[in-house]
Amino acid sequence: MSIVAGHSPVTMPTDPLLEIYLERRANLVRFFAARTGSVSRGEDLAQELYIKLASRDLSAITVENPVALIYRVATNVMLDHARGDARTVARDAAWRRLSHVSVGGVDIAIEPAADDAAASRQRLRQLVDAVAELPPQMQRAFRLHKLEGRSHAETARVMGLSVKSVEKHISAALKSLTLRLG
Repeated sequence: MSIVAGHSPVTMPTDPLLEIYLERRANLVRFFAARTGSVSRGEDLAQELYIKLASRDLSAITVENPVALIYRVATNVMLDHARGDARTVARDAAWRRLSHVSVGGVDIAIEPAADDAAASRQRLRQLVDAVAELPPQMQRAFRLHKLEGRSHAETARVMGLSVKSVEKHISAALKSLTLRLG
């Protein structure tokens, strides 16, 4: 029975498991903390245990040894968290294997930082614009050699020019692009 200020006494339903839980809460926190290595984690697990006990169907359980039941449920709560932690670690490790490269034991992200990626896109756009402004023969020679990866001889054959002419076009294109883009 509890009394609220200014109100008549209110009878609260009694739950022997919750009463025992409340009596032994400090011990349960120590039980969890000793097994997890963290008092904070022990507090969290004790709170979760309370929720499990408070939300169970009272009519479905008859308890011969309520203390043993509380500790069995406590162990199950702890094991559920350990399994969840193991799944999290496995998921994070799988993601890390797929999205990172390790050099000397240090993880290096494959993806560039967002600002680096944006700056690279901007530089690429400037390069594409600058190449588009080159004279047609110089532009074609540059594209075939530098962008498509053809040799000077292949580029000369495709364009119907001498290798020396292709070399001059590519050299002039590089000078022009360097002056324009820095």
